[in-house]
Amino acid sequence: MRSRSTVSDAMRHYLELQQDLGGDEVIFDAPVDVRAALRASDPAPRAETVAPVAPVAPVAPRSGIGLSAQVARATAAGRPAAAVAAAATEAAPDRPAAAARQGPPPIPGPGLTIVSPRSAEMPAWASLDEIAAIVRECRKCPLCETRTHAVPGEGNPSARLMVVGEGPGESEDLSGRPFVGRAGDLLNKMLEAIAVPRAEAFIANVVKCRPPKNRVPLPDERQACLPYLGRQVALVQPKVLLALGGTAAEAMLGIKKSLGALRLQVHSWNGIPLIVTYHPAALLRNPDWKRPAWDDLRIVRQLLDRDT
Repeated sequence: MRSRSTVSDAMRHYLELQQDLGGDEVIFDAPVDVRAALRASDPAPRAETVAPVAPVAPVAPRSGIGLSAQVARATAAGRPAAAVAAAATEAAPDRPAAAARQGPPPIPGPGLTIVSPRSAEMPAWASLDEIAAIVRECRKCPLCETRTHAVPGEGNPSARLMVVGEGPGESEDLSGRPFVGRAGDLLNKMLEAIAVPRAEAFIANVVKCRPPKNRVPLPDERQACLPYLGRQVALVQPKVLLALGGTAAEAMLGIKKSLGALRLQVHSWNGIPLIVTYHPAALLRNPDWKRPAWDDLRIVRQLLDRDT
């Protein structure tokens, strides 16, 4: 059995994850400081023998009642918060997937169907490593003049989910890796929330070099990089594509529309379902968008779970 500290850490991590994503799991039915209650009821070990505490049965989740609400109700009823939290989080590693699958929005109808015109014309690069090496030496557009490092992309070469952003920012340019820094941290939480750890996804951008001052990539810059992205998708063969932000969606779908007009549809990009959602950087600027982004993520989870 896991120690109290391990279980309480798992509960804390789960609650923070849900709070960051604007989920329903941190709604309290009564005022309670869960962390204070945990600290108060989980004292440091003492030398003398301590009488065993009767085990607390797992709290059966009720519709719309998150873990923190369960702890709050139990605390109000006089039950030890730490024991309730421990019992309720015994299956904490499974909670993200369960939360993503609980009461999800319906899978939306079909959107745009795109067959990339470059897919038949792109060079038949044999591997993701070969593409990465070519990207690092690429001089096809002016972005190469100002980059520190190109950012080809990274992740599981057989990923079921491929995430596509707009382009590298300052942290990515310095590291050569996609989605690091604050936006990367939030993306990691977004992926974890639907039980797809970052290491199991493949993460790339439409353009592989940072636009100066993080401006939006120009059309010719996007066109120069799209063959790299197209071939990466062809090699990975993900089950679902997730486009982060309007620029990535416009580049992949070949249409200029607002993000709102492109969300809540299952587009098809070279035969692969494509879902559009908010860029993590946008969610950091406007937390009100986290709730609709959570709906988008749960649609992605449903598509990943489908048999076909």
